[in-house]
Amino acid sequence: MKLKPQMKKMLLLAVVLIVVSMASGCTIPRDADGQIVLITNETTFGQVFQEESWFNAIFVYPMSWVVNHLVPYVGVGLAITIVTVAINVVLAVLTFRSTMSTQRMQMLQPELDRIQRKYEGRTDQNSQMRQAQEMQALYRKYNVNPMSSILVMFLQIPVIFAIYQSVQRAETVANGMFFGVSLKTTIMQGIKGLFAGDTSCIVYLILFIVMAALHVLSVKINDILMKKKQAEQKGSKTRNQQENPSMKIMQYYSMGMIVVFGLILPAAMTLYWAINSVVQIGKTIVVQKAIENSDEKAKLEKKFGNKASKGK
Repeated sequence: MKLKPQMKKMLLLAVVLIVVSMASGCTIPRDADGQIVLITNETTFGQVFQEESWFNAIFVYPMSWVVNHLVPYVGVGLAITIVTVAINVVLAVLTFRSTMSTQRMQMLQPELDRIQRKYEGRTDQNSQMRQAQEMQALYRKYNVNPMSSILVMFLQIPVIFAIYQSVQRAETVANGMFFGVSLKTTIMQGIKGLFAGDTSCIVYLILFIVMAALHVLSVKINDILMKKKQAEQKGSKTRNQQENPSMKIMQYYSMGMIVVFGLILPAAMTLYWAINSVVQIGKTIVVQKAIENSDEKAKLEKKFGNKASKGK
């Protein structure tokens, strides 16, 4: 199967990110029995820095520390929510313009696919040059920088690893309770308990269904908003181009991976993924609204700017 250039770039980027993450020590430390080493209230920064890695000390430890100190006051669910929202707000502020550019790229994907299909099979230099020029013209028209999406990924991936690890390693989460059930237990074990007659284990099944539904929505929300916007545009034919198969495959892979991990990892991680999905949905809606306001402002400036120039 011949991969499209975009798919090749994404796969290459994924490999680079994995290598960088492994090189930076983004691994979860385990004891001699293979159990995850938990971060407790007695764990110190220096201890983590010396015994583990700089990444765990600088990124993972502070978030686990905050979660551990919040849980006694607000509970596990709200503690994870506060930390996840706070980190995502900081990320959003630091990468807002790049995130807008990334989201615009996703909206432009049907147009980019159309240009690629137009020159499909034409490998001569002139055709390749015209294809590149048309794509660059599309980027300029919508004020998109393709490199921004890569920048956002590089900034966010280590932080995503850190949040994931901090929740998994916080003692108060690992040993915590949620609606009367232990977060140490995996969803699969909980479902088995439900079939064995323990009705309290229905919490595990509900948590898993909610997490899966929210994760699917977080992956598809941008497509839903884009289709809604196209449908609202008068005279628009909704650009019903075929979806990029490569992007679709990656979306399904992401959803499938989280669903599988949600079954076999402790319920604490299923709870985290549910909360994180809600945060991602909210962030996508906010960015989409910002894009719409930016586009509307640009249209008004162009309209009144043209009128003003004509008046002169």
